[in-house]
Amino acid sequence: MTVFYHKGDLPEGISFGDCVAIDTETMGLSLVRDQLCVVQLSAGDGNAHVVQLNRKNYDCPNLKKLLADEKIEKLFHFARFDVAMIKKYLGIECRPVFCTKIASKLVRTYTDRHGLKDLLRELVSVELNKAQQSSDWGQDELTEAQQNYAASDVLYLHAAKEKLVMMLNRHGRLEIAKSCFNFLNTQADIDLLGFGETDIFSH
Repeated sequence: MTVFYHKGDLPEGISFGDCVAIDTETMGLSLVRDQLCVVQLSAGDGNAHVVQLNRKNYDCPNLKKLLADEKIEKLFHFARFDVAMIKKYLGIECRPVFCTKIASKLVRTYTDRHGLKDLLRELVSVELNKAQQSSDWGQDELTEAQQNYAASDVLYLHAAKEKLVMMLNRHGRLEIAKSCFNFLNTQADIDLLGFGETDIFSH
């Protein structure tokens, strides 16, 4: 694993191919209260790029260009939160999207454990260390432990996606998964309006 740590923005000229794994780190889990601090990315090649954002202006044109490129699939685990955070703070709609958590819930119906740690343990035999999950992502300099933690959340998503696509195809659920992924930007709008805890489709 090689981790590249960038302050403010991605450098120019980095290619992630046609599918980039993405995760975010924030000051907390509230879309209303908490700021976006870090975006980490990987092409699934063993390298990860950890971008610590400038929270005064979120001036990151290279990162925004990548996220807005509709020729590149954005691969997340629990995309609902990340897509909303990116939309709120960077003004970008991520399209197209693949969410390993949604895919997991559609095919791993034999378990209620759909967190990234459990998913990677089963599908790609990787054990994640989640010790830095609740650390301070708003500090001026990220520690090496934080950088490695952030990287680990994206390094293995491509491998997990490959297994999940096979399972979705086997169960005949790939098209319904794609429909769910396509709805994620609308779900982000619903969440950002404050209706996240309300089932607006219920009677």
